[in-house]
Amino acid sequence: MMVEYKTNLTGIDWKKLKSRLKQDTFDNGRTAEELELSFKNSYAICFAVEGDRIVGKVRVLSDGVCNAYIVDTWTDSEYRNRGIASRMMEKLLEKLAGQHVYLFTDDSVAFYKKLGFRARPTGLELVVGNWLNR
Repeated sequence: MMVEYKTNLTGIDWKKLKSRLKQDTFDNGRTAEELELSFKNSYAICFAVEGDRIVGKVRVLSDGVCNAYIVDTWTDSEYRNRGIASRMMEKLLEKLAGQHVYLFTDDSVAFYKKLGFRARPTGLELVVGNWLNR
């Protein structure tokens, strides 16, 4: 079967995706409903789909002018090293011309460098209250 790339939310089974993320140890604690809301509130999204199975996802938060932040990048472990993440990133970067694009990761740094990202030594973070507890 061939992997297709979707840039819309049509037909996404959020519970199935949440379950697969958990099985693949990429679950950050959001419920299926919170995962859906995260993607609905994003500037741009991309899913890699093979048949009825989501095998990759990524999304962008952006002001649409000068700043963008890539989050939630995941490729199913069984599908890694096939160019899926590269294609998803390409599809998103096409929508971000002129913007400063940032991402936070401590995984796959070499992969992102191949896409043109540079390591930046400065960054700060803060979780307001308890993570996912509003």
